[in-house]
This record gives sequence, structure tokens and C-alpha cells, in this order.
Amino acid sequence: MLRYKILHRTYYNFSGLATLQPHQLRLRPREDYSQRIESFKLQLIPLATLLWHRDAEGNSVAVATFDQATRQLSVESEVIIQQYNESPLDFVVAEYALAYPFSYTADDQVLLAPYRIADSISVENLLAQWIGNFWRTGEPIQSYSLMNQMNDYIHKTFTYQVREEPGVQSAEQTLQCGTGSCRDFALLFMEAAKYLGLAARFVSGYVYDPHSTVAGATHAWAEIYLPGAGWLGFDPTIGSIVGTDHIPVAVARLPESVPPVAGSFVGAPGSTLDVGVWVSAC
Repeated sequence: MLRYKILHRTYYNFSGLATLQPHQLRLRPREDYSQRIESFKLQLIPLATLLWHRDAEGNSVAVATFDQATRQLSVESEVIIQQYNESPLDFVVAEYALAYPFSYTADDQVLLAPYRIADSISVENLLAQWIGNFWRTGEPIQSYSLMNQMNDYIHKTFTYQVREEPGVQSAEQTLQCGTGSCRDFALLFMEAAKYLGLAARFVSGYVYDPHSTVAGATHAWAEIYLPGAGWLGFDPTIGSIVGTDHIPVAVARLPESVPPVAGSFVGAPGSTLDVGVWVSAC
């Protein structure tokens, strides 16, 4: 078991006095057999009333409501995680899904249907050509190996680029420009997997980098559903399967559905955003 401390600070500075509308906060990591929360603190300035719920994806969401106007919104979370996913390759894919292509069972098809809907049909030809760079249709291959090859290929052939602007590039944009952020690479991976008929979802969270000495940011990767193994995480930014260094916070069918902090304000136009994330072993 490994322990990590994650400090996540978000500051919104407004050009004048602002009245804050309800904000949705997805900052509490997910919990299951591989990840447990030892402690969690959430502090907001100005003070807010928090109501917690789990959304349709099982993510923990806090809805913050505010009583006073402010010139700055400060959101700070501090969590200590116990991470047990020390053997991420310790899984068994169901026999019928070992080799690609395979078909999900009838029950799984119903449950996984939303995660197999492609973002855009117009990009299919482009994806087909791109996939041909690392796998030829008809060549025998294991389902996991195909996903792993795609993960590695994105890592080796695309250039990582920090993008401060909001939103996610389409798979077509990433393929055409050859650069992107972690969320862009995750979406490309998802769209390619969907083109191949697999279920894929977006994951927002944190990653531990023992060599980092400066403030970082949230991280993103993709999960693919392989029968028998379940939802397996692939990080094309790093080129590895998701393991103990990854701390998932929220999952979603669409990348734009799980921002860490989301809300609006009433006041003079213009605001600035400052975000810092620190992940350390403890």
C-alpha cells in the first residue's frame, strides 16, 4: 500500500465584487478496492454551504452555495489517499474477449451503449488510417495488446503541450496538429477505441511524479472496458497502464462533464484563474 497527499488550490479573481452562483466541486477522489481515502478536507473562501451527492457515474459531487459577494473565490482541498493498485497487470480478461475483435454480451451492450457512442462519425476515415500505423485489420492480436499498442503509439508520436485554455480538442484536431494536452490525448484514445467497437470513458484525477518539484495540474486519462478485467486505465500521455501513481477523482462519458470546479458568477465581466496541484508521497 502506498500513501499520497494531494493539495489542490484554485483561485478565481474577479474584476469587481461578484455574486457567486452555486458551484459544483468534483475534488473528492473515487473509492473502491484499489483506492481509499484516509482523510479529506475542503475549505472555501468565502464560506459556503455544501451539499454532497453521487452523480450518475458514481462521482462524489459537492454543491456549494454562497451567501456573500466577493472579489475572490478560493477553493482548497487536501486529501490523503491509500493506494492499493500496486499490480495493475494482475487481471484476467474473459476468454471470449481475449482476442480482438470480440462482442460484448447482450447485458453488457445495454449498460455500455453510452460509452460506445463516437463523438463524430466524420472522423472515422481519419481514425481508420491512423490506426493502420500500428495495427492492420485482420492481424491476430489480443484485445489488451491492441489497446496497449495504441497507448504507446500516442505517447511516442505526439507532442505533449500544456494548454491553459478550457475545453478539449477533437480527435480530428489532435490527429491533424500532432500535439495536445493530457485531456486531448485521452479523448483521442477514447474515440479510437470506440471506432474499434469498445466502451471508453474519460477519467479526471491526479498523477504522482516523483521528479516534479513545482506545482502541477490535474491529469486525465482513459478507461476501456474489457470483460473479466473491468474498466482498465490507459494513460497515453505517459504511455503506460494506470497504476499506483494515478489517483482517479471522476469518470464520465464526456470529458467536459467532470471539471474539478464549475460554476458562474454575477458581476463585472472578466476574471482570472490560478490553479496549483501538489502530489507527494507520505
